[in-house]
Amino acid sequence: MKTIYTLITLLFLLPGCTSGNEREVQPQPENAAVAVDTAAVVPDTVPVFRSDTAVVFREPLVKDSLFLVVSKRDLSLTVYEDRGGDTLRIAWFPVCMGEGIGHKQRKGDHRTPESSLEVPFQITEINDASQWRHDFRDGRGSILAYGHWFLRLKTPGFTGIGIHGSTNNEHTIPGRASEGCIRLYDKDIITLKEKYAFIGMKVVVKKEEQGLYPFER
Repeated sequence: MKTIYTLITLLFLLPGCTSGNEREVQPQPENAAVAVDTAAVVPDTVPVFRSDTAVVFREPLVKDSLFLVVSKRDLSLTVYEDRGGDTLRIAWFPVCMGEGIGHKQRKGDHRTPESSLEVPFQITEINDASQWRHDFRDGRGSILAYGHWFLRLKTPGFTGIGIHGSTNNEHTIPGRASEGCIRLYDKDIITLKEKYAFIGMKVVVKKEEQGLYPFER
């Protein structure tokens, strides 16, 4: 009996032998190894990063522990949470910055002012800007320009700087085209206001040449 069982096992191990519930393997051409099934190599579940699309990484535990880091180099705004001594990335948004390079020097220079972790800006007001208009002196006249919300920043030495939407200017995101404010897509300024922003929130605006903070790595 043992000998018969061994012979049956060997028969199933021979090339071309299959069990009843297995799909028969068809012969492959000699160059089959060259053909690569890219769908199998890169499954649909692998996310593809887009520099013009917001990303949510996780939900915050305590809203008051959130802060913002705006990167002029990367044209991005990232929400971070200080969670028990660790710093976690919560959400990421593409932005449009001032078209002028460098720290703001005077009114009208179209530069976005800069701050640091040690001395950050703060959100002092959250205003409904859905009906606010502005004339960019580009021939379009006075147009709706700020999205639904304007998050006013306390920027020592300058007034009128904030984080807002980009009604009639969404094509500028990500990019450098504002007069000094930080523009988000209209849908993103709503998300930022409703889920993350609060009065007193700290905002860091990094210089163009500034690299990553340790917690950003």
